[in-house]
Amino acid sequence: MILIAAVDKNWAIGKDNSLLVHIPADQRFFRETTTGNVVVMGRKTLESFPNGKPLKNRENIVLSRNNGFSPEGVTVVRDLPSLLEKISNYPKDTVFCIGGASVYKELMPYCDKALITKIDEAYEADAYFPDLDSDPDWELVDTSEEQTYFDLVYHFVTYERRS
Repeated sequence: MILIAAVDKNWAIGKDNSLLVHIPADQRFFRETTTGNVVVMGRKTLESFPNGKPLKNRENIVLSRNNGFSPEGVTVVRDLPSLLEKISNYPKDTVFCIGGASVYKELMPYCDKALITKIDEAYEADAYFPDLDSDPDWELVDTSEEQTYFDLVYHFVTYERRS
């Protein structure tokens, strides 16, 4: 499974169930990378999408312990073993963990790659991605050239789990 996220310099990913910033190139990268694949998320992440609808042209799997939660167009799994069984049917390089914070943290041990958009800015936030720079199990393996969007500077970076 592959983690995919946009983080600020403090590894923040969101505030009030919204992204910290919308960068068109990052959104395009996310869309192009995940389209035709499987996306795994938590209930709040799904609810943060426009009209709470699943992402088009992707298999949407939501991890939620809420038994009353069963939106149209998504597969809901209630626990980690059920999720791992469900995604075992797919090649692992086609399954993307897309958040939120608690889902990233819970699924990180099952991931071996992370595609991160690192934004050189610090935002007020209430949701964070695990800090891969300080995690000895992960190493930075690729960094794009500097990207800019108005006055924002960011990089597309790739981390891989050390073997």
